[in-house]
Amino acid sequence: SFRGYDGKSDLHVGITNSNGVVYNYNEEGIHRAETGWEQCISIPLVQPDEFGLLQQWDKLLEEFSVGEAWLPHRYEEHDHNCYTYALAFINSVLTAQGKRQMSKSEFTEKFVIPQTKKASKYITLHQELTANDFYIVPLPDQEKQC
Repeated sequence: SFRGYDGKSDLHVGITNSNGVVYNYNEEGIHRAETGWEQCISIPLVQPDEFGLLQQWDKLLEEFSVGEAWLPHRYEEHDHNCYTYALAFINSVLTAQGKRQMSKSEFTEKFVIPQTKKASKYITLHQELTANDFYIVPLPDQEKQC
């Protein structure tokens, strides 16, 4: 349900492995969650044709996540948090590929903002429809119309 989100609160960030387990960081350290992320915004980071990276992804994510930088006592709400964890992992992958790292603002503008804008539009539409007693009826399948 979208009723609990006001569009102003901070969101929690994580990175999935190839099996959909979400690695995330908070004041208690690294977590590996198989559930609890059902209502999330998914931002694809790896292109489907990057087979080599896809095959190494899980190993790279696990090795990165056990680093000392992500111990619970290092967590700081504004400077060393779930977002810095995700961005640091992405930058470690870029470095391993010989590519230039991204700044926080560059990553936010290129990847996060486009997806959150889409989600915001959907949430607003959903809230308006439910507030005004509308409901959505799925269209019949194309096959049934023929």
